[in-house]
Amino acid sequence: MQRMPAHPLILTGVLATLLPWNGCTTKATIDQTTDTTSNITGTTSGAAWWSEDGQIKPDFKATAFVTFNQANLSQDLAAGRGEYLGSVSRLLGVPTDRQPAFFSAAQANYAQMADLNSEALFTLLHKTSKPFVY
Repeated sequence: MQRMPAHPLILTGVLATLLPWNGCTTKATIDQTTDTTSNITGTTSGAAWWSEDGQIKPDFKATAFVTFNQANLSQDLAAGRGEYLGSVSRLLGVPTDRQPAFFSAAQANYAQMADLNSEALFTLLHKTSKPFVY
């Protein structure tokens, strides 16, 4: 049984004919990706977070951490301990010797924090950390 060779121009023509019918276009895919990226950076003021070399500015490290780790941080807040709570406390400037007290205060405020968006959660954590920062 002999196999007929497929000519590249025929395949290209068939693909060009079928591509518009699949309901997905390159422009739509690019627009969707751009919209998603814009929503993330627009809702979290992401443009202000990054330096020209692509690094997170020091002033925004805690904000970025809370935004990107909110689910794990919420679990640590409920427990009053954990890796994410420890990390955010260091980013907020809470000294190591005062972290246990901060953890307790944050856990006590957890009921207020449970349903907050990341920006409001950061604001409340920052406010909670103030008495523990030198």
